[in-house]
Amino acid sequence: MRGAAQAAGPRREARYHIEMNDSLSHSVLAIPDAPPAPGEARHVAHGISWLRMPLPFALDHINLWLIDERDGYTLVDCGYGDAPTRAQWQRHFETTLAKRPIRRIVVTHCHPDHLGNAAWLAARFGCTVEMTQGEYLAAHALIAEVASYGPSDVLALFARHGMAPDHVKALSAHGNRYRRGVPEAPRAFARLIDGDNITLGGQAFRVIAGYGHSTEHAALACVESRVLIAGDMLLPKISTNVAVWPGEPDADPVARFLDSIAAFCALPPDTLVLPSHGPPFRGIAARVAQLRAHHAERLAELHAWLVQADAPQSAHDVIPVLFRRTLDVHQRFFAMGEAIAHLNHLWREGRTTRLLRDDGAIRFTA
Repeated sequence: MRGAAQAAGPRREARYHIEMNDSLSHSVLAIPDAPPAPGEARHVAHGISWLRMPLPFALDHINLWLIDERDGYTLVDCGYGDAPTRAQWQRHFETTLAKRPIRRIVVTHCHPDHLGNAAWLAARFGCTVEMTQGEYLAAHALIAEVASYGPSDVLALFARHGMAPDHVKALSAHGNRYRRGVPEAPRAFARLIDGDNITLGGQAFRVIAGYGHSTEHAALACVESRVLIAGDMLLPKISTNVAVWPGEPDADPVARFLDSIAAFCALPPDTLVLPSHGPPFRGIAARVAQLRAHHAERLAELHAWLVQADAPQSAHDVIPVLFRRTLDVHQRFFAMGEAIAHLNHLWREGRTTRLLRDDGAIRFTA
């Protein structure tokens, strides 16, 4: 209903990393080893080596996992598709791989730091890329800018949620940043489905699908060796980006994310978590509890802000509530998606009302 508040009820209307800035608690224990140096690998679990690759933004690294196979290696995630990362890969070709090939690539999800070099590595080694169908299709949509996955669609959504025209213009000047990190997506793939059991390094790993951070994220859990390759779904020091994007503007990725990470609590308590960012750690239940508490606290602060506000608020208006620091253009992009996600969650829970104005603008009020 445009021009008026939508009726109150159980569904009254209403991608970034929120920096947790929380140290690991006594029940969330990082392993003591330092991360591997550039171009080197470090053994972290049975048959699994840790590689670290650079990223060209504030979150400056990604962890990749190399798994020993009888005739080569399985690689989990591939790094950002740029020259510095590929230079490090050239070094690994000569040293870490020791002339043994990568036989298989598993990609947890389609974000550039995970998928960026998949097609390039698969072409070099003649191997298959395995990922979920949702992530495979999302990657191609992001590159082709179809199905509301293009930068112009994102900026139109942000403008409806109050982003200032000069900020929209600054983001527009960056063009398709996804395509810079993923110069080419794989043209074929082997599909992973939630609950699948796949063999990596001679051991059975179960695919655990996750939602909220990306379309159909795949984490990999081995109960026998007590290892979880968590991708971006469970990080030790920061919370995962949960954001709303234009193809699904009314989504509640916060709820999807919190529901998804609950599945990890069923794993053995001494499971070693291998995250995509930050050090490996133990203490899944404690970390899940921290993340739940973090989002509950931020949602409470956001709701309190809306209660005291003297006018309906946009997602752009509430960014200072969620992010208490100056944001650069790259961070502002993810902060907007995150702010919309948290406002949508309050709306879906019936704690706020979403206002749809005649000009298409979206605002929220308690």
